[in-house]
Amino acid sequence: MERQKEPKGEYSLIEVRHLTKRYGAHEAVSDLSFTIEKGRVYGFLGPNGAGKSTTMNIIAGCLGATSGQVLVDGHDMLEEPVKAKGLIGYLPELPPLYTDMTPREYLDFVARAKGIPGGQRREKIDAVMEKTGVTEMRDRLIRNLSKGYRQRVGIAQALLGDPEVIILDEPTVGLDPAQIIEIRELIRELGREHTIILSSHILSEVQTVCQHIMIISHGRLVASDTAENLTALLSGTATLRVAARCGEEEMRRVLSGVEGVRQTERADAEDGEHALRLTPEEGQDVREKVFDAFAAAGVPLTELHVEKASLEDVFLELTQDAPDAEKTASEEKEKEEADEA
Repeated sequence: MERQKEPKGEYSLIEVRHLTKRYGAHEAVSDLSFTIEKGRVYGFLGPNGAGKSTTMNIIAGCLGATSGQVLVDGHDMLEEPVKAKGLIGYLPELPPLYTDMTPREYLDFVARAKGIPGGQRREKIDAVMEKTGVTEMRDRLIRNLSKGYRQRVGIAQALLGDPEVIILDEPTVGLDPAQIIEIRELIRELGREHTIILSSHILSEVQTVCQHIMIISHGRLVASDTAENLTALLSGTATLRVAARCGEEEMRRVLSGVEGVRQTERADAEDGEHALRLTPEEGQDVREKVFDAFAAAGVPLTELHVEKASLEDVFLELTQDAPDAEKTASEEKEKEEADEA
């Protein structure tokens, strides 16, 4: 009997339970647990060497874990690898392309490897080429395609077999701005029909494309929520920038009478102005009090606005104690390659 599809977002499609991956003394992933709900686009963030690619490789079934469990729609990746892997399409950071083939030849090879029946292969290949925009390039050698089109071919191979989950590891790395925009649009479109897990170093890209963001550091999940809720994590330290056409001493004198201001520090300002950055007491909105105080003192304000925390602020706050990023990432990659060999 064919499995009936559930409505989007109503159950966990992937469950990662206490996942750990060690390379000797180095622990790339440490007791990692999270769930992926059906029908969402997830962003997977973390510094180099944090364990993102290792985790994605384990979820995709390309790498074994030291301990822990990955369930894909209830199928254990270790005990039922064929069923679990059949639900996942994976594009690694370096697309696994054969450059002496054309896109059509390569996708036919992948379709055969995925066990797509001969009578359906042509139709399925044509469909993914149309969806990813490579139809016009189908008979050119992959080696002659631009980086952007190679990425599209890589995404097309991930789509073959109509998997529930598409995992994309740095899909826009090395692309020019126009190509990045095109791939982002493609990811949004794919997110209407598939669950997407997207790894990227570009925070604006994740914030633009993804509905839910997970941040990993030292192999552990340190945050998992919407971008809006994550930025709210730092709302208690949101600052108020105040600029006025008077001296700094005068500004501090006026502000000394404002209740709810915990700290003030000097900020950059235009010529003829002085600016201070105020940190209010937690939960306090002092904007009206500050305005009234300057008005009562007859000092003209030229600027008064809240400097809200950004996703970048949250990322840096949660990962600022990460180890030497480049060294750890290089060591992790070498260990992964040795493990696979």
